[in-house]
Amino acid sequence: MTQFEYKVVPAPKRGEKVKGVKAGEARFAHTLETLMNDMGAQGWEYQRADTLPSEERSGLTSRTTVFQNVLVFRRALQSDDAVIVPAAAPVVDPEAVKMTRPADAPGNAPPVGPAVNTDTARPKTGDGATVAAE
Repeated sequence: MTQFEYKVVPAPKRGEKVKGVKAGEARFAHTLETLMNDMGAQGWEYQRADTLPSEERSGLTSRTTVFQNVLVFRRALQSDDAVIVPAAAPVVDPEAVKMTRPADAPGNAPPVGPAVNTDTARPKTGDGATVAAE
């Protein structure tokens, strides 16, 4: 799976003056083209332009919402930088795993558990004593 890193830069607000480019739209397009070509030369691929709200201070105590235009670029991470984690690789502590023998092997006692009353024919009284059958 390819992993990416992203870079977000503010979109230009106005076009730069360039020799031979007269109209405002052409200046803006040239400025945007130059920015995108510079980013592409650094290996960044253009993704999209977004307009996002940003709350900024207005005066001493009030705040206003301003909308910022940004350009989003991405590029693939180098394989040396990418950290790939296996999806479901369990981590087992070798000290926690102990070798055990089956219960019927010589030297192993059967597992000890709570005492179970196997005598179901005789009912018990409230204090746990069995009642003799008549």
